[in-house]
Parts: sequence; structure tokens; C-alpha cells
Amino acid sequence: MTRFSVARLATTVLALGAAVNASLQIIPGATWTDTNTGKHVQAHGAGIIKVAETFYMIGEDKTEGSAFHNINCYSSTNLVEWSYVGALLTRGESGDLGPNRVVERPKVVYNKSTGQYVLYLHIDSSDYGDAKVGVATGSEVCGQYSYQGSFRPLEHQSRDMGLFVDDDETGYLLSEDRENGLRIMQLSPDYLTVQSETYMWEENIESPAILKRDGVYYMFGSKLTGWDPNDNVYSTATSLSGPWSSWQTFADEGSNTYASQTTFILPLGNTAIYMGDRWHSDNLMRSTYIWLPLEISATTVRMANRVNWILEDVNTGAWSPGPEENQYEGEDATLGNDARVISCSACSGGEAAGYIGGGAGGTVLFADVRSDVDTRTTIRVKYLNGDSGERYSGVRVNGGEVQRMAFLPRSGDPGSSTLHVDLRAGANEIVVEGLDGGWGGDLDRLMVPVS
Repeated sequence: MTRFSVARLATTVLALGAAVNASLQIIPGATWTDTNTGKHVQAHGAGIIKVAETFYMIGEDKTEGSAFHNINCYSSTNLVEWSYVGALLTRGESGDLGPNRVVERPKVVYNKSTGQYVLYLHIDSSDYGDAKVGVATGSEVCGQYSYQGSFRPLEHQSRDMGLFVDDDETGYLLSEDRENGLRIMQLSPDYLTVQSETYMWEENIESPAILKRDGVYYMFGSKLTGWDPNDNVYSTATSLSGPWSSWQTFADEGSNTYASQTTFILPLGNTAIYMGDRWHSDNLMRSTYIWLPLEISATTVRMANRVNWILEDVNTGAWSPGPEENQYEGEDATLGNDARVISCSACSGGEAAGYIGGGAGGTVLFADVRSDVDTRTTIRVKYLNGDSGERYSGVRVNGGEVQRMAFLPRSGDPGSSTLHVDLRAGANEIVVEGLDGGWGGDLDRLMVPVS
């Protein structure tokens, strides 16, 4: 094969790869099922770090509520499909990481001079009286970390916190001091301690995150309203030491940042992704993620709400709005065993397919799901789940292996769960069934990209 034909083949393969993933979607607020455990991604208050071509998302495990359980790590190459890798830290018998402790806002950065990954955390008592930062180190981004202890930075209180590493590798702690305001503090060269203060806002802003772009720093944060969302804000400067602009909103006024709170801003090529948590304080394990593209022009930042959107290229940050979709009603599918049509006033058409799984093994068959092309895509599954915990279904596409799909608690109006599948051009068959004798979510409808 000639050099020209090899190059042309490589280009063709890359183009086909891009086309195959062209309709994988980010669905804000949905149940995100990881690829290997089949459970909702538990990575709240998260940050992301990229190593080689892989993104690692590190966040809080809320399956047992507000008390510390695990700091989890997930990996992805496309920021849509996530695999659980393991826990960086787990609950111990006593101390900062013991029972009934608060461990929040995990953020990891890499220190080039020491060759260590450094993890910072908000460490607190159950009444939030300790107000400290904790530090842990690891030799692998998603390996076991060694906890180094906690402290109050420069003797100040610290609750919600973030990390930022500038272009010159200087590290900074972003720290909410309830008594005084929001602080930027410079870290020591090894990132393990705080050595000086860089700037402080007197306003009370929490959940801080910094983005740098074209010489401009953007500080994002949330007002103090507990678990309830508010209109999050941002401030800009050309130096971390200021002067900083007045705080402004970046989402629609009165939207409460689309019912979310800032956790991290992910720079991505020519754009950036807002990462927020949609907290459910009465059942924290069912909290979801609001990820949306930011539109930045000079010192102006705007963010529109979207039901779904496509990240076309993780290197350039190119994205597009959600695709045109066909809808397939659960009540119109072929129902097997004890599965049956149920009434659902908030569902499309006022009905849904229920009693999926269970002892009789109820099934739902969607026999003619159409796609214009052979593709890997994301189906939005509209569902209901009246339980307090997750439900699970098994999904078979065109007779293939069973894929596990999770459904967070959701009653009243239907929620969305994400299903990443391979479709072929033309007609496809999708079967939804129970798992291990348990009940799956009640199916309102499938929302399937046309192409």
C-alpha cells in the first residue's frame, strides 16, 4: 500500500469514527448509566482531569446520603459514556474520613515537579463546624490515594472549594470563607499547603470554579442558598490578584441556573463546558448532572438551557444542538408476559408501558425503530420510577447482548434515562426487560435520533 493510500485510509477511518459517534448526546438532568456497573454515575461535586486521551471524572458517592461514603473515579474518552474505575478514598473507622463526616467537592490536579496527583477536599463535621480542606496524594490519577490530613488554609474557614493551575504551573485554592468571603490562595510548589492569599471577594459566593481563556480569568460560583439552586454568577479579570469585575449571571435570569449549582468548568478546545449538580436534598443519590456548553465572547459569558446536545469533537470542543428524533410510545409497543399498559396523566398520550420485569418477566418490544445510518447514538428513554431507589432494566438491540440501564427515582412527570446503543440503517428491534427478577422503570416513550 502506498504512503498516499495509507494516509487516505487513516483519514477515512477518522472520518468514519467521527460519524459513528455523531449523535451520542449529553442529556442534562438524566439518569447517566455507567458502562460497566450499570448504575447511575455517582460523581457529585465533581472535577475532571485529562490524562493522555482519557478524561477522568472524580466526585462524591451519594448512595448513602450526605455522610461520606466514597470519592469515585470514572473514565471516558468522549465525555458521554463513562466507566467506573474505582474509589480514590473510602470511609474509614474514624478521623476525617470516618462515619458521619462531610467530604465534598473533590478536585484533582497533577504536580509536574513531584510527579504526584494531588486531591483537595472540603472536610467537615456533620454540623459544618470544622470548615477545613483535606489533602491526599496518589501516583496514579485513578488509583489509591494516601490521605495527608486537613487544615484551615491560612487559619481561615473553608467550605466549598476548587482548584486551579495556571499556565506557569502555579496552583491555587479557591475557598469559600463564610465569615469573610470567597478567597483565591496560592499553593506551595508541591501543592500540599497554602502559602499566601491572592485575592478575596467580600461577597459570599460558594462552589467556585475558574476558567482561563485568551488571558482572561473567569470565576464562576453560586450564591448561598443551601441545597436549593439560585442564579449562579461569574466575575472576570486579567490577573488573579484583580481587579475583578462585578458579579453577573450567565444563565437566564430567574432560571436558578436551570436548577443546578456550579461544580466545575471544563475547558475544551475553543469552548468550555459548564458542569453543575442538580441536587435532590431529600434523596441525594438521585441528584443528577447539568452539563451545558458556554458561549464566551471577550468578558461576556452566556449559557442556554438544552434538553440534549451533541459534543462533536472533544479536541476542538465543537458541538451542535440535539438531533431530530422519532418517538416510539411504550403503550404502542408489543408487551409480553405481565407487562401492560398503565395510566400516566403526565406521559405522552396519557399512558405508558408498566410492570416490566418482576416475577413474570414482563417485556416490551419496539419492533421498528428507525435510523437513517449505521451509527452509535443516544436514545432518550422517558420513564417513571415511584421507588426511593434505582430500578434497572436489561436492553437488547437487534438480538445482541443485554445492556443494563438505570432509572433514578422519578414520579409525577417522566424523567429521562440515557441509553447508548449501536443502530443499523433501517429497522431495528429493541427489547426492554427486567433484571434479576426486579422491576424496571415504566416506559413512556423512546426518543431516537433519525440520523
